[in-house]
Amino acid sequence: MKKILTIAASDSGGGAGIQADIKTITVLGGFAMSAVTALTAQNTLSVKAVHPVPPAFVASQISTVLDDIGADAVKTGMLVNKDIVATVAEALQRYRPRHIVIDPVMKSKSGNTLLERSAVEVLIAELLPVATLVTPNLDEASLLCGMRIDSVATMKKAAERMAAMGPRNVLIKGGHLEGDCTDIFFDGQEFAEFSSPRIDTKNTHGTGCTLSAAIAACLAQGALPREAVNAAKAFITTAIRCAVPLGQGHGPTNHFAPVQRNAHITQCCSELKNAFEMLRCANIGHLIPEVQSNLGYAVPAAAVSDDVIAFPGRIIRLGETITTVAAPAPGGSRHIAKIILTALTYDGRYRSAMNITWNDALIDHCRKAGFSVCEFDRKQEPPEVKQREGSTLEWGTNNVLAARKEVPDIIYDRGDLGKEPMTRVLGTDPMDVADKIIKLADMRNR
Repeated sequence: MKKILTIAASDSGGGAGIQADIKTITVLGGFAMSAVTALTAQNTLSVKAVHPVPPAFVASQISTVLDDIGADAVKTGMLVNKDIVATVAEALQRYRPRHIVIDPVMKSKSGNTLLERSAVEVLIAELLPVATLVTPNLDEASLLCGMRIDSVATMKKAAERMAAMGPRNVLIKGGHLEGDCTDIFFDGQEFAEFSSPRIDTKNTHGTGCTLSAAIAACLAQGALPREAVNAAKAFITTAIRCAVPLGQGHGPTNHFAPVQRNAHITQCCSELKNAFEMLRCANIGHLIPEVQSNLGYAVPAAAVSDDVIAFPGRIIRLGETITTVAAPAPGGSRHIAKIILTALTYDGRYRSAMNITWNDALIDHCRKAGFSVCEFDRKQEPPEVKQREGSTLEWGTNNVLAARKEVPDIIYDRGDLGKEPMTRVLGTDPMDVADKIIKLADMRNR
């Protein structure tokens, strides 16, 4: 097990600082150790008080840990003042751990100052030169580089300027810019952009601490800096998307969410396999359209196609039965994912769907079975939607649901030029969808 030392402040609210670092490192499979630089009294609303730890005791914590246990990576967070910054820099220069991640924490999410102004010069002169990677946000990068940063272009200029201060790699976080969240990585020679869709949430307390701790954990486990940033970016995106709405202010990210997601994926795959086996034994081949079918199931809090588990290569008709070419996997079908993700925006219970053939007799069976049935007309699809590959299903599903109070069991369309008519069966889980389809198959066979 790789060992990661975090040198940072304690957050009494548990969302940032030492607490966030330890949670992150542990979830990522590392052994977390700590050297506390300050005690803070804080919650989701503000930092009420800061009690710095004497620099000599900070040094004692670091040396005591490194002399005995050692560290495969070290990360720093809130360092409070110039004396603590100088103490930490001296210790890291002496022990020279292989990987050092510097998160130059200067302000809290609520705007409280966490690093004295007089400490900035010491951080630049003594700490940045030993860093494997430094991870400032836009405000921190602006102060460190002495320039305004308001675009990706100026982020790149700042990264070059910061690299000249000594760190081997720079990651400037662009979360404060408009649009998607784009971070700029610079290794001294090449740039890389890491982008993710902006998540509409106020619960982002501890994101910087979590990201830098995740990078340190990945570096310790052998990842190259760019690989570590990529993995950490995925980790923090999931943690933000599943953030915990605690307190009255900025709630914390969910450090356990990536582990929960993996467990949910395993469960979803199992349920999809069971539902598929039910459908295979029920001889529903006649319900499979020419373009074949897919059955999808979204993990809780799904937001993107990779959060929907489906069968890569589709479900294929084989005579009167069905078969698959691959086991269910995340992102197995963008088309079925669009239907499910759109339905989820209206009712979080409807996490599963499958497409089957369409004809008037089938829709008649749907109504006789007591299913709620809705239709959308592809001919009414706006031209700009038609031009975007795969957008029809999202538009059609949304077109139906926007006019209803409840998600229906069945959504169908009669096709269009070059587009096969299709029926979509929606349900709370794969078994619910399979039960509805088997009921339709039985009605046809009577």
